[in-house]
Amino acid sequence: MIKNPTPRQVSLFTALFITLITFIIFFVLFWVFDGIRLNWTWIAFPFLIFLTAYYTSFYYIKNYIYRKIKVIYKTIHRHKRSPEERTAKFEMAPTIFEDVEKEVEQWADIQEKEIDKYKTWAEYRRKFVGDISHELKTPIFSIQGYLHSLIDGGLYDEEVNMSFLQKAAKNVERLYTIVEDLSAIARLESGGLVLEMQVFDIKELTQEVFEDLEMRAAEKNIKLEFKEGAGHNYRVRADRENIRQVLTNLVHNSIKYGNPNGKTKVGFYDMDKNLLVEVADNGIGIPKQHLNHVFDRFYRVDKSRSREQGGSGLGLSIVKHIIEAHKQTINVRSTPNLGSTFGFTLEKA
Repeated sequence: MIKNPTPRQVSLFTALFITLITFIIFFVLFWVFDGIRLNWTWIAFPFLIFLTAYYTSFYYIKNYIYRKIKVIYKTIHRHKRSPEERTAKFEMAPTIFEDVEKEVEQWADIQEKEIDKYKTWAEYRRKFVGDISHELKTPIFSIQGYLHSLIDGGLYDEEVNMSFLQKAAKNVERLYTIVEDLSAIARLESGGLVLEMQVFDIKELTQEVFEDLEMRAAEKNIKLEFKEGAGHNYRVRADRENIRQVLTNLVHNSIKYGNPNGKTKVGFYDMDKNLLVEVADNGIGIPKQHLNHVFDRFYRVDKSRSREQGGSGLGLSIVKHIIEAHKQTINVRSTPNLGSTFGFTLEKA
């Protein structure tokens, strides 16, 4: 017997079996009725039986298989086809069972991947909603507390009224920052960010960022400077304002988490087609177990200290999205008490 016979082979074997039985009956009848004369009609009769049995078997097998396969295709196919299209597409190929089996396996693999993806996204959404709720609660509760204190009589107490109003305003600014950063993340993830690519001098842009943040750096007596060997002016092709946001965020973080009287240095390294830009500090550094998560939303290495110094907890996540939108990479190296170095690449012009 043939292993895994095709529909045509099944029809052929069926026709041969029926023809054989018919021939045996015909031979017995010929033997019993010895006087029957043979002619071409009798001789052709087995062949007619064979052809009739073959095409009849094939027709019914084809329809049977079609009905069964149609049910399978209704389950695994999302595209609804017209009756003419379905009929035209269905062919009794020798490998029809193998083809259907492969399609079902492919469908099962896709379903498994989609389920895994949905589970991942569900967990991601659950965690994200939890993070947002947690981040918004702190400033909202603070604002609520200060306002209720003012309503309950603090408004007329000159020793606390202005202080409470200033603290409430500070928390409103924090809320605004969180909402703005969430909006930016949503645009980046939905592909809504349209990059205005242009050629510009990355050192000149860095110098502008230094000037914007020099007052904040002066508060902690932190020097903003270029590394040795960064005297060369490199021209890159990127979205200037978005890269300004990247540099501002990284330099601002180096000041925020830097030690007083410390330094923040920016270096440039030629990588043939790309340029590596590094922002390094000699601040508190990041423990090893946190390095893989620093670009996650709302992730804070030192939660209490981070919230005290403000920010939404989304800055590095936005930075990562901007760099990836440029089809470039960003990484971090850090050691506690030695400092951190954030590096990202840009296309050279």
